[in-house]
Amino acid sequence: MTTIETGTKALGEFRFECGESIDELEMAYETYGEFDGSNAILICHALTGSQNVASYETRGTAGQARAWWGDIVGPGKAIDTTEYYVVCANVPGSCYGSSGPTTKRSNGEPYGTEFPPVTIGDWTRAQRHLLDELGIGRLRAVIGGSVGGMNVLEWAKRYPDDTDLIVPIASAGRLDPQCLALNSIARRAIRMDPNWNGGEYYGDEPPKQGLALARQIGHVMYLSKSSMDDKFGRRSARQDAAAEGLFPTDRAAGFFPYRDVESYLDYNANNFVDRFDANSYLYLTRAMDDYDLAEGHGTDTRALSAYEGEALIMSFTGDWHFTVDQSESLAKALRSGGVPVAHHVVDSDHGHDAFLVEPENVGPPLADVLSQGLDGRAITDTASGDEEQSNSSEFAPVHNSLFSG
Repeated sequence: MTTIETGTKALGEFRFECGESIDELEMAYETYGEFDGSNAILICHALTGSQNVASYETRGTAGQARAWWGDIVGPGKAIDTTEYYVVCANVPGSCYGSSGPTTKRSNGEPYGTEFPPVTIGDWTRAQRHLLDELGIGRLRAVIGGSVGGMNVLEWAKRYPDDTDLIVPIASAGRLDPQCLALNSIARRAIRMDPNWNGGEYYGDEPPKQGLALARQIGHVMYLSKSSMDDKFGRRSARQDAAAEGLFPTDRAAGFFPYRDVESYLDYNANNFVDRFDANSYLYLTRAMDDYDLAEGHGTDTRALSAYEGEALIMSFTGDWHFTVDQSESLAKALRSGGVPVAHHVVDSDHGHDAFLVEPENVGPPLADVLSQGLDGRAITDTASGDEEQSNSSEFAPVHNSLFSG
């Protein structure tokens, strides 16, 4: 049985990188296991995730914000909570207990868009403050997927002496222009919803339609072209009443089929708007868009030059949100700086969400790197020419974008 602690720490005044401050930064967190002084692992959640890595403790969480890595973290699992002390904190700007747009100010009103703009650097500094409050110094590892992987990279850049190991999964040093464009469209969908009201909608009807559209754009980004073909094809589905209420239809729609893929997008969007805040979505996507590992250093290699631990990079062949090429670029930057690194490529058609839904592929390399280092049997590396990865090229091929011909 693993001890789970759920809590919130008040960290005092916090000055964000934008220059603005709040009087009291609160960080909601969960811990799993017992701390022995050297076994702490920090896990960084993805865009709309939460501190509930492997539990159901926080009210209002659902879907990918609740026990979102329950197949990876826990007793006897890849990140074994009988051996490691696991910490995960909800990042500033989110809406699961840490300070953000939904947080009430001293006057009792939510910050809304008056909350300071946040960066991944702010997330990292806030996590460091939280760990100090918890009595944790050096970490055994910092692990995270997607934008959580960017958070991991920032740890190596900002606190190079604070961890033995970094594991950025399905991530990159920066977003490419296609993903920047899609995120900008998603934010515009929110802002164009009349209920957004300049971000001042608390106490009134929230901008559900705009947030739902933003989330649907995200879901398209998270799946590969082949996985969508396999999962949906061109099958028809029964029109869902909840979706009809969220998205009005035109008269001609009665003649044409309502597709299975539409049903999937509508179902997930309808659930998402009940668990996430629209302003938080604006804030967090901007933090992701803004991130550039090389900022202030010129190159990724120089940005990571002070880091002296090991690195395991994991990528997925069907992921066009954060591609194998982008992960390989990170691996080369680390190799150039003399950092021991392995780039483990997973052959998967699922898409970006593979790091969440394929524990059979993610778990073994994680377990091995924690117990045996980069020489673990389950770990492969693009630099070694492993036959399993090569597939007639240097490493597993990147699948085409959904928008290719």
